[in-house]
Amino acid sequence: MKKTLAIMLAVTMLICSLSAITAGAVTADTQSVGAPTSFETYEALYAHAVVGSTDTDAWQAWQSEHDEDFNVLNGSVKYFFLPSSANSSKVDIYNAYSDSVTVNGVSIASGATETVTYNTDTDYSVNAGGTTYTLKFMKSSAEAAIYINNSDADGNGTDLMTYINQDKSLSAKATGAIVDADGSIDNTAVKKIKGRGNTTWDKPKKAYNITYDSKVSIAGMSASKKFSILANYQDDSLSRNRFLYDLSDAAGMPYASDSRYVDFYVNGFYWGSYQMAEKVEGGSSSLIYDVDEEDYLNEDGTVKEDFPFVCEVDSSASDEDYYVKASNGNNITIKVPELEEGDTGYEEVKNYVKSKYDSLCSALKSRTADVSQYADIDSLAKIYLINELSKNWDAGVSSLFFTYKQDADGNFKFYGSPVWDYDNSLGNAIGVERELRNMGVDDYEEYSGWWCKYKGKKSNEKSSSNIMNNIARNTKVQAVVPEIWFKNFVPAINHFAGVKTNPVINKEMYTSDYYYSILKDSAEMNYQSGWLLDTGDWIADHTSLNKASYDIATQTYTVDSKATTYTQDFDGMYNYCADWLTSRAAWISSQLAESYTPAEYLYGDVNLDGVISIIDATTIQKMGINLVEYDATEFILADVNNDGRISIVDTTYVQKYVAEIGQKTGLTGETAVI
Repeated sequence: MKKTLAIMLAVTMLICSLSAITAGAVTADTQSVGAPTSFETYEALYAHAVVGSTDTDAWQAWQSEHDEDFNVLNGSVKYFFLPSSANSSKVDIYNAYSDSVTVNGVSIASGATETVTYNTDTDYSVNAGGTTYTLKFMKSSAEAAIYINNSDADGNGTDLMTYINQDKSLSAKATGAIVDADGSIDNTAVKKIKGRGNTTWDKPKKAYNITYDSKVSIAGMSASKKFSILANYQDDSLSRNRFLYDLSDAAGMPYASDSRYVDFYVNGFYWGSYQMAEKVEGGSSSLIYDVDEEDYLNEDGTVKEDFPFVCEVDSSASDEDYYVKASNGNNITIKVPELEEGDTGYEEVKNYVKSKYDSLCSALKSRTADVSQYADIDSLAKIYLINELSKNWDAGVSSLFFTYKQDADGNFKFYGSPVWDYDNSLGNAIGVERELRNMGVDDYEEYSGWWCKYKGKKSNEKSSSNIMNNIARNTKVQAVVPEIWFKNFVPAINHFAGVKTNPVINKEMYTSDYYYSILKDSAEMNYQSGWLLDTGDWIADHTSLNKASYDIATQTYTVDSKATTYTQDFDGMYNYCADWLTSRAAWISSQLAESYTPAEYLYGDVNLDGVISIIDATTIQKMGINLVEYDATEFILADVNNDGRISIVDTTYVQKYVAEIGQKTGLTGETAVI
């Protein structure tokens, strides 16, 4: 590295004491404001995430744009990359220079903090340390900001990121702050932060696993101790993982990692726009809440005959991982329980996982095999559809998780879930030419064309060792795919596209416009700070797309005759990703429509008994004020006037019908095709 981050953030100035800072502050607004004392500062100006806060962790230094080796570019221009919690017109600024500095007419003494007004559309001239800089302010729209601080990660004075970025196995403790968009601050300490990822670990913008001392909630997420903060470095939309995690939740997959767009700061340095996600972890307060690390043991400490576990198909598994090699050649990492050599059951668990996985793979080799005794068919269909929809390059190769647990009847089965790691999907990657040629695939970058049934299988072979390929070709799984697609996936994708918004789905998945609104400003900061939109020749061409749509009522698949062109900035890359997703969904719908017979329901008949009665009117009234829970089908039937919401108007329609016409089939003669 030409210039390490350690040099960039080297300690060159003595930190002023808090008493000196208080004495130097002269405005009434800043008498109780804190200073960045949780990490070592250097000659710079620092801004806090929340005006008037005494917190010492949520500070950031002004910084210049950098290249991917963290060399400064255009050092005469400085930026404050403010989080969404920042006030839109004023900010607390701390001066770590040895002389006073004036920002927008406000003089800030050395070691003092002052409140300064600002405008994101204005450039400010600032003389500091004998150099004149242009200062620009940018403000995020993300759901939260994550601050982590430790200037002595190894006990020898090494900066946190310089230390842990040396090797993925290294970890450190830290102080920090979780700052939600509303300005609330949680200073729960970080028990451990360490690197994560396989190929992504070698990229300059890295991902990390973060464990807090106690459970924390981030922007409304369920409280947990363990999170993965994802860089999405190879995804110029910064959203492919978010879209597909949320879609899997909306489609009813057993486990779906909740996540938030966040801005990430370490020791005052802005690292960029990240995605804070629930870590794939077992335990009562974790993502996989019903599988625990100790579930493989009997009360006397012996290993059970049958027990639940979580495993991952992981081609990159190494001796550092707890894994087995399956009979088909797949490396299977055991995530729960995650044992070390010498632990009780270390070898027994490995043998058990291998045996069960081998049995599933053996059954799937037969296209017509009924694999329901080995796996939950619906969840296999859903994990297949996520990979098929996204044309995930890694399908069946890595980051494919299975949870082995008891079903409602007490039988142990594999469940395809949770989904993970989809940055090279949804039209993002070009693939490997040699592999595509061997598979006989020439349309990988297009949103049309099947994918999973070709992935990992040479065109002249009858079978494949790729488990997703075998799931894709199993007739029992494919028999349920059309209904699951149209009932579970299509409503969520339509909601995403804004075709018909649905509050039921809205709990799990937002519209594309809403995702954009909470990400746009954070993404602009990410790319302005120095991260690249085009990260290499692995990324596909995102300049144009002939978008497609599908009308289920008329079974009409339409492709635009004129291509949509996309600007080569975040806006263009985000829109390309969203349009590729909806166009791909339209193509899949056109292919599955012949195998699916939509059910016809009566508008207003929310209890599905074939008649419209006062019972339906009462239920709709309760739905309108959220007294009862309802699913996507019930919402559609309750929305009698088809305005996208349930209200007293819908209740009145049904009441009038019952009073004037009686309990007959049909409300207006119309039916809902679902």
